[in-house]
Amino acid sequence: MADKAFDTSEMAAAIPDATNGDAPVHRVDQESLQRARELGWVEPQSYHYGATAPTTVLTDAPPPTDEDGDELVSIHKGSTWAHDAEKYEWKEEYGEVGPRIEKLEQELFRADYINRAGEKFANLASVKVIVESKTRVNPISDFKSAGLHPVMLENITLCGYEFSTPIQAYAIPAVTTGHDMIGVAQAGSGKTAAFLIPCISQLMGKVKKLAAPRPNLSAGFDPDRDRVRAEPLVLVVAPTRELCCQIFDEARRLCYRSMMRPCVAYGGAPIRDQVAQLNRGCDILVATPGRLLDFMGRPDVLSLSRVRYTIIDEADEMLHDDWEEEMAKIMGGGDANEDGDHRYLLFSATFPKRLQKLAAKFLADDHVHISIGRTGSSHNNVKQHILWVDQDKKMRALYDLLISMPPSRTLVFVRSKKTADFVDDYLFNLGMPSTSIHSDRTQSEREDALRSFKAGQSPILVATGVSGRGLDIRNVMHVINFDLPSAEHDGFSEYIHRIGRTARIGNEGLATSFYNDKDDAMGPFLTKILMENNQDIPEFLQHFKPEDGILNFDEEEEDPDMVTTDGGPNGAAWASGEGGDANAGAAPAWGSGTGNAAAAAPAETWGTTGGNDGGASTGGW
Repeated sequence: MADKAFDTSEMAAAIPDATNGDAPVHRVDQESLQRARELGWVEPQSYHYGATAPTTVLTDAPPPTDEDGDELVSIHKGSTWAHDAEKYEWKEEYGEVGPRIEKLEQELFRADYINRAGEKFANLASVKVIVESKTRVNPISDFKSAGLHPVMLENITLCGYEFSTPIQAYAIPAVTTGHDMIGVAQAGSGKTAAFLIPCISQLMGKVKKLAAPRPNLSAGFDPDRDRVRAEPLVLVVAPTRELCCQIFDEARRLCYRSMMRPCVAYGGAPIRDQVAQLNRGCDILVATPGRLLDFMGRPDVLSLSRVRYTIIDEADEMLHDDWEEEMAKIMGGGDANEDGDHRYLLFSATFPKRLQKLAAKFLADDHVHISIGRTGSSHNNVKQHILWVDQDKKMRALYDLLISMPPSRTLVFVRSKKTADFVDDYLFNLGMPSTSIHSDRTQSEREDALRSFKAGQSPILVATGVSGRGLDIRNVMHVINFDLPSAEHDGFSEYIHRIGRTARIGNEGLATSFYNDKDDAMGPFLTKILMENNQDIPEFLQHFKPEDGILNFDEEEEDPDMVTTDGGPNGAAWASGEGGDANAGAAPAWGSGTGNAAAAAPAETWGTTGGNDGGASTGGW
């Protein structure tokens, strides 16, 4: 490519002037906008952060009123908060199984919001499975043979889940036979369904006996007369608000037509509205640690005395020293369970041995430890490209990369909130339909950005690594590490989590990372990950290859007190189908191992040197 540096004058033209805290002044370059439109990108949607945010109430103070005395904040007056999403509301006359509600069913099971199994599902299913336990766990061959409740089987079918993934095949029987467990599997392998399906199924048909009293909604709901204390049977804790909302959506689907009522609680949203939802009854509570601890301190709102299952998602994140005190309170919160029948389940894509040993102190001696593939590994459904890009040329490189590819949902990861805003504005002003999320955004802004990204109105989402953790959004075809994570701050795990946002449930995807001399601490790890997944290694990483060719990820030995079962490659057990439409519209070579990341780019733009480096040499960057 032409060695054209992205100089400060071009940068200044691309970024809006500061406006003393007011909404940014977008100066969209019309020529760039026209080019983006011709390439198939949608029109960028202007969004003034804060201007459209719903009024929030973060305390128990009476809500504000208008001139007529009507409340301006209500859970039923056009609110778009995730916690107010529609759910199946059981009524006394339904019995154990409620009737179908067509409109709600269409909303819950919308195909464009659920990741379906892709054509490379066999790659997921063929990974090695290691089960450590004191008793043998026999995997299921399919959902129908798992002994699940009939309503759960119907909901699984509505979700479009035809085949169980390896983590589901082992986790479901482990949970239904009454074991605590640790589940470690690659991103996009179906972990959320692996813990929700067996827990909810086991409780279906028992809710009347086990659950707390709840109001009969057939007669309407009067908060003064009918409100109850939330006493969930299932508690799910996750580190980010976005992940909690995502798990809540899956719970809404899997609880459909049952008596089980899911709720979600997270910070940044109106606490009054969340209390109002809990007051209607709650059988499954999905929560961030901070908001959960708030409610645990209010026994009139929440009691954990009935909890049967405590589930920690992204457990490696939750068990860090920063969370130690909070996690001790949360893990002990259900100890008052009236009959002592309480199971603990911990799941993650990355889970270092030192944290697994810390987690084990919360688990029963006969707990099951299931590892799908090497702990902390990726899989070869993600085609990884590492590109050398000088620090001062990253902006232009990002734009060139985006316009060289077919338009698709793309996640751009950066290290800082400031960079997220900077990149978002830069792309927007060049006519690209971008939006961004990070912790300085209000919760309503974050939810709005994710809705826009999911709906395809803003198919480019710029996010900090923490904000993007655990996101499961259908048809994310490309993940770009504008900034690689820092090796000093657990960057190896974060890299795996980031690229796991694409190529989910057997679909294919592309992960492109910008690399320069500031990222050398990540070099050895990236090289080993590329080698492990049979990916091309660029010239500038060749010197990091182990001299003996042996990959050593410094994993410790398994617990000698546990019986280890080698599940072996399990392709035959799960890869019995090739269905799935989640790749619709993607370029044929994406993630297939046969294409180049820059296949659509003109030679003078990408300037590959002719070496077989997977498009990693860029000449001018």
